[in-house]
Amino acid sequence: MNLRSLRNWLLFAVTSVISASSALAAPPSAGREDVGPSIKNIVLVHGAFVDGSGWQPVYNILVRDGYHVTLVQEPLTSLEEDVAATRRVLDLQDGPTVLVAHSYGGTVITEAGTHPKVTALVYIAAHAPDVGETEAGNGKKFPNSSRPLVKTPDGFLFLDPNNFPQDFAADLPPAQADFMAHAQMLTAGKVFTTPVTNPAWKLKPSWYLVAKADKTINPDLERMYAKRAHSHKVEIEGASHAVYISHPKEVAALIEEAAQHATP
Repeated sequence: MNLRSLRNWLLFAVTSVISASSALAAPPSAGREDVGPSIKNIVLVHGAFVDGSGWQPVYNILVRDGYHVTLVQEPLTSLEEDVAATRRVLDLQDGPTVLVAHSYGGTVITEAGTHPKVTALVYIAAHAPDVGETEAGNGKKFPNSSRPLVKTPDGFLFLDPNNFPQDFAADLPPAQADFMAHAQMLTAGKVFTTPVTNPAWKLKPSWYLVAKADKTINPDLERMYAKRAHSHKVEIEGASHAVYISHPKEVAALIEEAAQHATP
């Protein structure tokens, strides 16, 4: 090998070593956008008259996409006990968590969301009262279009099963809505008249989904909640109050947006 050939061979070898070292030093995501969730834990909270099983379509999507998802089963006996049930589940999470709720569950996460593990709130056609406000009081300011609730002698409420499909779940298959109507969890009337004391949406970022055909919560009340909390808002055309069941893809997408953009 002559001197020129030796010099060229050495130059090639050095360049190759430098290139290999640079490749090893680069992070795995260099040159592409990281699509993995920054927050892995999701906690789902149901509303009044239902249990957590309605979240299953959303749960399935989130789990498929790599999230750790836990459901809260509130007793629906008082706001305090429902908040305690939610905090109990939050205590079990292993890190930053997105806390999600539907309907009355929004009032629950408004109180429980001050938990230190909660980094973002997601309201799905849900209440988000301010200090001293109640669901019943806000409902009088923005009346809904559903028919009156039925009250038991001991103070629990439910929707007349004959009215449930149209008032709560108009965009679900009739058989599914009818089953839900006859599987209701009776809810203590006092949960709707208990004032909120420390709204988490004043402290943490929030996302809000408005169901534009909601008869249970006035969509304008939902919009007011979202505007007041400076939430990232989306609206779903034709969606009933059961939007979390009828539009799971859109609901899951909003939850994942919160997980991607909230700061852990």
